[in-house]
Amino acid sequence: MFEVLQETENWVALAFLLFIGVLIYLGVHRKVTDALDHRQARIKNELDEARRLKEEAQALLAEFKRKGHDAEAEAEAIIAGAKVEAERLAAEAKTRMADFIARRTKMAETKIAQAEAQALADVKSAAADAAVTAAEKILGAAAKGKVADGLLAQGIEDVRKKFN
Repeated sequence: MFEVLQETENWVALAFLLFIGVLIYLGVHRKVTDALDHRQARIKNELDEARRLKEEAQALLAEFKRKGHDAEAEAEAIIAGAKVEAERLAAEAKTRMADFIARRTKMAETKIAQAEAQALADVKSAAADAAVTAAEKILGAAAKGKVADGLLAQGIEDVRKKFN
């Protein structure tokens, strides 16, 4: 029986069992287990926090994408409104230009008509003056004396009144 104690392997095995027994007596296995459990809980919390942050980031990304799409839609609506407004303004300007041209044309036609009327009156006046002068010369040559002068003056007055 003591022969078993003389072998070194047996002493190593006995020392090892004694060491394990001391560790168990001191509660080292609980401390190691508690430390591992604490580390596991910390890692789990970090993973949960990382998962929560990832979800928040995805929600923010989705919100920014939605805001981007909304901004693009709003920009397209603004551009469409601006195009409609530009077309309306162009049509309004075209209408105003047509009205302006029509008014100017009417004023020009009125001025032309007035100039024609004035020219016609000037021609009539010149014709009347020429007729009076011609009648005066003809009657002056044909009629002589006081009666001729009276008839001539009266005729000239009548012609002037009729032409003017």
